[in-house]
Amino acid sequence: MFKNHPKGLLTAALSNMGERFGYYIMNAVLVLFLCSKFGLSEAASGTIYSFFYAGIYILSLIGGLIADRTQNYKGTIKTGLIIMAAGYVILSIPILATAENTTWLLTLTCVALFMIAFGNGLFKGNLQAIVGQMYDNFEADAAKKGPEALKIAKNRRDSGFQIFYVFINVGGLIAPFVAPLLREWWLGTNGLAYNAQLPALCHEYINNATAIAPEALANLKELMTAAGGSINDLTASCSQYLQFFNEGIHYSFIASVVAMFISLVIFFVSQRSFPTPAKKIATQSVTYTAEEKAAMAKEIKQRMYALFAVLGIVIFFWFSFHQNGMSLSFFARDFVDSSAVAPEVWQAINPFFVIVLTPIIMAIFGSLARRGKEISTPRKIAIGMFIAGLAFLFLAIFSIFKGYPSAETFKNLPIAEQMASKAHWWILIATYFFLTVAELFISPLGLSFVSKVAPKSMLGLCQGLWLAATAIGNLLLWIGPLMYNAWPIWQCWTVFLVVCLVSMSVMLGMVKWLEKVTK
Repeated sequence: MFKNHPKGLLTAALSNMGERFGYYIMNAVLVLFLCSKFGLSEAASGTIYSFFYAGIYILSLIGGLIADRTQNYKGTIKTGLIIMAAGYVILSIPILATAENTTWLLTLTCVALFMIAFGNGLFKGNLQAIVGQMYDNFEADAAKKGPEALKIAKNRRDSGFQIFYVFINVGGLIAPFVAPLLREWWLGTNGLAYNAQLPALCHEYINNATAIAPEALANLKELMTAAGGSINDLTASCSQYLQFFNEGIHYSFIASVVAMFISLVIFFVSQRSFPTPAKKIATQSVTYTAEEKAAMAKEIKQRMYALFAVLGIVIFFWFSFHQNGMSLSFFARDFVDSSAVAPEVWQAINPFFVIVLTPIIMAIFGSLARRGKEISTPRKIAIGMFIAGLAFLFLAIFSIFKGYPSAETFKNLPIAEQMASKAHWWILIATYFFLTVAELFISPLGLSFVSKVAPKSMLGLCQGLWLAATAIGNLLLWIGPLMYNAWPIWQCWTVFLVVCLVSMSVMLGMVKWLEKVTK
């Protein structure tokens, strides 16, 4: 796999895999952890998640600026790993949230999340810059051997970044299993069994036992008895269950700390084999006529208009796609039978499909290109939006067929009625299949589109705008849980379907113009 690639690619990929493993442990459980730890509503935990996820991309711009200004890419990356590790250490401290300490404890948790986002910003883009410089040097060495060697070397870059991307998803594939295993082990050690619905009911009872609905109280007693808790003193039993439930999650963050340490060791040991991205070479002064300047200005405007048009569309893709960590996580918890598989584990499906489907989709694109039927990048992005829409169409039809109400209403039904209506796990696999295919049509190809359309003097800025568009999409994620709890959930999925179809239609309406601009 790594043959005929730069020597540092393997260690860079391993360092990145370790960091991604630690990150995805936390990301897999974050919104559910905020609900179970502090008793937050889905909307409140979703808002924190949205700002955290957006912060990762926004702070990547700052991390890139710091490395560019200091020209100390390796030092910036190591600092990022250390800051992330410190954030995970804070999250790993198992303090039971109570009415007296919730304010400062939630604030501390948000500080830890900011540290993780900032550390990620220092790490994420700068390691990719180093990998890019590896291939710049690799191609420069090949150029000395002749045009044929240079052509072969240039063809290695795409496959090298594909390898790098696969290693990211290897970490993401393994990580979601860690927190549920540790949590269930810790509950079992203390004589309790896992149940995804108990934390919310426990918080509801502790916060206001006299006002809890009779249906919810009956469900709490039934689930608590099944989990091994006592119903003679429900307040004490609820506090005990929340303590052990969340301690198990806290201990999983220790695995994130260990992963950061491993990544730091790999990077530190291998840093001498990594190049330092070259400084930008000052351009020589060239004199242009007034007509040439006007033509260049017109072309730059056209390119930027095209870029902003696509960015405006992908905002809504990320708003829909990243519901995998929001509304889809809540759906897995509430509407899918999780007696055998914890809801967090389903987030491993996406990286699994990325690893499996990437070579297949690349082979299809390559075959079409060889037959002279290559699909343009803008058209591929439009197809990706359509495929994302299929995922939500599937969920909407299934939810109508099952007659699902809003999540809030469903959770107050008797336990037996809930269990009888819950979906099988194949529903999530089918949904994530469509979403992953859509991701592979949009995410890497969107980066390719940006590199094609961006004026050469504005490459860094335009890549930053792509990250900014992703951040804006993530800032809108909190809307999903609001709809999920307030409406029959088929209506929630239909909103995402309409968003995807409208975006696809707008993209197709502009596709000829965009193809012309990118030529």
